[in-house]
Amino acid sequence: MRGTWLVVLLAVTSTASAQEDPRFSISVGAFFTDRESQTRIDGDAGRGTDVDLEDDLGLKKSDTVFRVDGYWRFAEKHRLDFSAFDLSRSSSKQIDREIVWDDTTYPVNSTVKTDLDLTIYKAGYTWMFLKRDRSFLGATVGLYIADIGAKLSSSGGGSVESNDLTAPLPVIGLRGEYRFADRWSLRGSGEVFAVDYGDYEGSLYDLFAGLDFSITENIAIGVGVNSVKLDVGVSKNSFDGDLEWQYDGALAYFKFDF
Repeated sequence: MRGTWLVVLLAVTSTASAQEDPRFSISVGAFFTDRESQTRIDGDAGRGTDVDLEDDLGLKKSDTVFRVDGYWRFAEKHRLDFSAFDLSRSSSKQIDREIVWDDTTYPVNSTVKTDLDLTIYKAGYTWMFLKRDRSFLGATVGLYIADIGAKLSSSGGGSVESNDLTAPLPVIGLRGEYRFADRWSLRGSGEVFAVDYGDYEGSLYDLFAGLDFSITENIAIGVGVNSVKLDVGVSKNSFDGDLEWQYDGALAYFKFDF
C-alpha cells in the first residue's frame, strides 16, 4: 500500500515539475493609492508657480482605481509585460495664495476648478536569463508612458488654461518570480530611468512586490505594493515646466493564467 502511494506521489510531483509556464497571464483588481504631486507650468512671460496639486488645489490624496497587469510569453525565456490604470482627479477649491500657471494669474481667494487627466501605460520586454521550474529572474527594458491633461479654470469662467502631454519614458530593470510552495509565489520588479535628452530631463523609479495564492491551476488571488516616484522637466509647446509626483499603493487582484 505504501508503495502504491509512493508511486502516485512521484507521478504527481513529476507532472507538476513538468508543467509548462503560462503563455498568457492577466491580473485585474483594485489599486489603493496615496499620492503627492508637485507641478509647475511656465509661460512666455517666465517661470510659473510651484503648485502642490493636493494642498493648493484640493485634489484627493487617496483614491481607489481599477488596474490591469499582465504578460505574453512568446518564447521560453522571452515575454512582453504590460500595465494600465487611470489616476485622473478633479477638484474645486478657493485658493489661499496667488498661482501663476502658463502666464495666467489666479489671485488669492479665487475659486479654481482643476481637472487632471492622468493615465499610466507600461510596456516592457523581459529576457529571463535565469530560469527554473516556474521561477525566474529576468532583465527588462521598456516604456513608462504618462498621458497627462491638466486644465485650470477660475470662478465665473474668466480664465481657462489647458495643457496636454504624453511622456514616453524609457526604463530598464529586473523582474522575477519565486514559487516557494505548491500554491504560493512571490513576484517582484524594479525599474528606473534617468534621462537628459530632447524635451525631457529627469528620473523615475518604479518598484513592485506581490504575493500570489493559486486557487486552481489557472486562477490565483494576490496582494501587492507599488511605489513610483517621477521627477521630470519638460520643454514642449503645450507643456513647459516641471512634474514631480509620487504614488504609493496596495493592490488586490485576481490573476488568470492561460
